[in-house]
Amino acid sequence: MSSATSPFLASVYVALGGGIGALARYQMGRLMTAWMGAPAMGVFPWATLAVNTIGSVAMGLLAGWLVRSTPENADQLRLLLGVGLLGGFTTFSAFSLELAMLIQREQVMIAGLYIMLSIGLGVTGMLFGLATTRLFS
Repeated sequence: MSSATSPFLASVYVALGGGIGALARYQMGRLMTAWMGAPAMGVFPWATLAVNTIGSVAMGLLAGWLVRSTPENADQLRLLLGVGLLGGFTTFSAFSLELAMLIQREQVMIAGLYIMLSIGLGVTGMLFGLATTRLFS
């Protein structure tokens, strides 16, 4: 953290972004349940997969942009958007819980598919976001 951002202000940025990100995550789950139906959501954690993929793309875009453009308020943007908003939006802890539940229910094939899709799409999303920022710099 740069000396320009006090610890208190940094905490405010993270808390504000985190609240918005958590709310966006919750609403994504509600929207996907309304769109796909509760039975489909009970079979596979589609909302978490979507949020982790979207969050990875967004983090790649943000990280690439911050590195290439180095705005004067980069530290504040990193705290608000990267640590706060995207930290509150992406749900790796929910991923871990849902994966454990699939394993406990002995749905090993679905658990394996969930791991591969989550990691594959997340890393691909991050690479896509980073590559996209290179096109516009």
